[in-house]
Amino acid sequence: MERKSFEKLECPVARSLERVGEWWSILIMRDAIYGMTRFDQFQKNLNIAPNMLTRRLAVLVEAGLLERRQYCEKPPRYEYIVTPRGRDFRSVLWSLQSWGNRHFAPEGESVVLIDKETGETADPILVDRRTGKPITEATHANAPGPAASARVQRRLSKPRPQKDGSL
Repeated sequence: MERKSFEKLECPVARSLERVGEWWSILIMRDAIYGMTRFDQFQKNLNIAPNMLTRRLAVLVEAGLLERRQYCEKPPRYEYIVTPRGRDFRSVLWSLQSWGNRHFAPEGESVVLIDKETGETADPILVDRRTGKPITEATHANAPGPAASARVQRRLSKPRPQKDGSL
């Protein structure tokens, strides 16, 4: 079965999944953000087949999440450095980690996010960068953006049912 590309879809979630939606990509980004840079480090830590790792690294480089830099000429060897776009993915990883701890860790949390200053465990929330207010289902909703097609405008402009079932 041929994999469908999400690159041309209008949805920003689908476009993001085109770049990092494959589980190896997310794990490679996790390792890169936490300091791994070399092919053999990724391969050893993830126990991933070399051909799969090569493909996933190429996709992440093409998407601008990692930069490929040569560090040895003979034989040619490369390292993979997280770009500013890749560093922006850190909050996605923290959210995914927190969600996983909350819902899929019956044995308890194996990795937690901590405040570096206090050492206290942190519980990340989504906050509006402009106002600093938490983003919740009660206070925020998706709306058509400036580049939205007529289809997206129709879909996101439909009245939403209230908690009591009314419109």
